[in-house]
Amino acid sequence: MPDKYEIEPYQNPYRWVILGLLWLVYAVFGLVIQSIAPLVTPILRDLDMSYAQMGLILGSWQLTYILVAIIAGTIIDKWGTRKSLTAGVVIIGISAALRYFPNGFGTMLLAVALFGVGGPLISVGIPKTVSVWFTGKNRGTAVGVYMTGPRVGGLLVLALTNSLVMPLTGYSWRLTFVCYGLLTIAVALLWSLLGRDARSTESTESTSMREVFGRIIRVRNVRVIFVIGLLAFVISHGFTNWLPKILEVGGLSPAVAGFAASIPIWIGTPTLVVVPHMVAPHARGRFIALSSVVVTISLLLLAMTSGIPLIIGLVIYGLAYAWVLPLLVLILMDLPEVGSKYMGSASGMYFCVAELGGFLGPLTVGAIKDWAGGFLAAVCFLAGLSFVRVFAALSLKLKPGRELEA
Repeated sequence: MPDKYEIEPYQNPYRWVILGLLWLVYAVFGLVIQSIAPLVTPILRDLDMSYAQMGLILGSWQLTYILVAIIAGTIIDKWGTRKSLTAGVVIIGISAALRYFPNGFGTMLLAVALFGVGGPLISVGIPKTVSVWFTGKNRGTAVGVYMTGPRVGGLLVLALTNSLVMPLTGYSWRLTFVCYGLLTIAVALLWSLLGRDARSTESTESTSMREVFGRIIRVRNVRVIFVIGLLAFVISHGFTNWLPKILEVGGLSPAVAGFAASIPIWIGTPTLVVVPHMVAPHARGRFIALSSVVVTISLLLLAMTSGIPLIIGLVIYGLAYAWVLPLLVLILMDLPEVGSKYMGSASGMYFCVAELGGFLGPLTVGAIKDWAGGFLAAVCFLAGLSFVRVFAALSLKLKPGRELEA
């Protein structure tokens, strides 16, 4: 297929096919991330592992991801999104399938950590692709749509693993992982066949990685975005990973706690499509600040109430917290110093910093719980971080039509 077109990519109707393929890619990304959670019990039993070892396995891909993310951004900028996304999806598919073989903690750790090698090529490559194929309000819509992918993939694997896939595989968690790996590689094949590289409308000159990173990090808005992203991942990963246990400690049964913990995901998913499309570029900082205020209130409500007020808190949290990531990505994408030209490198740096928060969030909540004897102090700490985001978001300097330079 030709890689270049007489019309601009953002005028080509094929961009909506590209968006659908990106959604599938991000859906299997979320599916593989969540695939261990419903299988923890049989894995612990068969591999004779402790909960601490399982916790390290669950966080291992994030550590690998942090190390690879920056390099991945530069590779994507120079190699192209079609090849790099294909490679990323194949790698996470292999990571899932290799979980058939482990005979203990070490081999399972390696299989899961491999996800972090392919993951950055996807989560960095997709924003880069969208930045070339979409512009204006369509860009906001595209970002919102593709970000629903990992949520849907994660919800499907949580809902169907034990009710459908495990019975079909003879209750073999090993074969279940193979099924998810094959499904992921099938999506990689589909993207390889139907995906296209679009030429960027921006000029390309040979620039070293160090120069690109230096140019990006000197932009004030970029530094603020990195701080907000770090705090956002500390809050979301710290809260959502512990939410079922928080609800159980609050008196809910494990089954009810699991259902209640999914409420923010179900409630928040539609806002991913609506909010990025509706919010004007110059108002994105204020909307992130508004989200942070609402998340702060909802976390305090969740920490101090039970019953109906607790459910209301979950709904409010779900409605508010999902806005932040797509709006941050859109701000980064629209900065004149970044654009589609350097979006791979910029988003690689962003996700490197943010995933550090994703690793530290659950660890910090667990540590505060051990120190304080309960989750109240930990949730209040997360609420405090959310309040700090208000001031960071309001410090973003955005104007209609273009962003202020550093």
